Amino acid sequence: MKKFPVPAKIQKISSIFRNAGFSLYIVGGAVRDFLLGIKNHDYDLCTDAEPEEVMAIISHVIPTGIKHGTVTVRFANESFEVTTFRTESSYSDFRHPDKVSFIKSLDEDLSRRDFTVNAFAADCTTGVVTDLFGGYEDLKKGIIRAIGNPKERFQEDALRLMRMCRFCAKLDFIPDEKTLEDASTLSHLICAVSKERIFDELQKTLMSDHPSRGIALMEISGILKEILPELAACRGIHQTKLNATDVFEHIMIALDAAAEHNYSLEVRLALLLHDIGKVPTMSINQYGIMRFHNHEIVGAKMANEILRRLKCSNHLIDTVTLLIENHMVRYTENWTDGAVRRFINRVGKENINILFELQWCDQIASEGRAKTELYDGFIERIREVQKTAMTVKDLAVSGEDLSAAGIPKSKVMGEILSQLLEMVLDYPSLNDKEILLKEANLIFQNQAQSNKA
Repeated sequence: MKKFPVPAKIQKISSIFRNAGFSLYIVGGAVRDFLLGIKNHDYDLCTDAEPEEVMAIISHVIPTGIKHGTVTVRFANESFEVTTFRTESSYSDFRHPDKVSFIKSLDEDLSRRDFTVNAFAADCTTGVVTDLFGGYEDLKKGIIRAIGNPKERFQEDALRLMRMCRFCAKLDFIPDEKTLEDASTLSHLICAVSKERIFDELQKTLMSDHPSRGIALMEISGILKEILPELAACRGIHQTKLNATDVFEHIMIALDAAAEHNYSLEVRLALLLHDIGKVPTMSINQYGIMRFHNHEIVGAKMANEILRRLKCSNHLIDTVTLLIENHMVRYTENWTDGAVRRFINRVGKENINILFELQWCDQIASEGRAKTELYDGFIERIREVQKTAMTVKDLAVSGEDLSAAGIPKSKVMGEILSQLLEMVLDYPSLNDKEILLKEANLIFQNQAQSNKA
């Protein structure tokens, strides 16, 4: 096995540990990725020195997780996480050890880790790689295998159920038979994990090179039914699609298209959920053809609920919901300039490109290719109409102008400004202060008369 190329700064840190009578190793993902030929400069270090001993031999140490043996070493303007070798007791909550004990054995420390391909350790002085569990052979076979008894590993930390799926998606691997079998038996344990951690693993899976592999494994193992039952329900909902057998398969193809084009999390998350509204809206017409009327509206509401359940940020929730709600918008050349302006206002300038990306992936999953040429004229129209008034702020009158004309600052004023904008969106030449003030007064007077009646 090749020696790990230990960076010079870490070699210098290692010499400090060695001179004090301690060892230092690079563990986990950095070593795994090196053996696979993947760049990874995220170094996790472990040592037989206890946290207090690390603080005694290194001048600048931050006790970031000292209770569990982790400190952050600041060296030559860089930060390195260093964790003491440890063993862990039972996991009554299926997530955190009830007790952590510091030890001197690298072998014992590696034996508590999740999968064989994550249990490598590279000596920070020599670069020699330790592989106690056949991880290198599993790398060559493309297998994710739990260390020891898979049930014990998953019961220690239920998040490992999703990590199994994520590493398969990241590395384009498959789980070994026993690991997948035990994950399926214990899939219900994922409910013991916080929603924030679940979403963190989900987004890492989505942002991998092969997201469909991870999501499909979640479905096969039963994990998906626990965390996203709305998505799991898409399996078996058949539709007429060129590339897919059902809605679930369609979503998987669209996801991989997004990964192939390196699209953002917002696009991938919207694709994951864009057709979940088809389950409750499915109907069959008199000719036996399935229809999903308003599935994008229903799906957007469902996605909003799901993302709130997963404790996502408001910005992410709003963006993904908007994309789903508008993913069925289809531009035609007979759109008026006003219709184009309303589209821009509804979607937001900042979201137009990612909406198109979502639609292109949807087309790839449905028809085998993205019909990007159909968007050329639309994009040009969007550029042109943005030269005129687009929002209330672009109007030739302001709230102050209306107030000076005798219209009170109230909900009524907001409604009048919205009506003026609607008029200007259709007829940009009417964006004139005198014209708009006359129209505003007319609207105000008509509303006052209606209220009296």
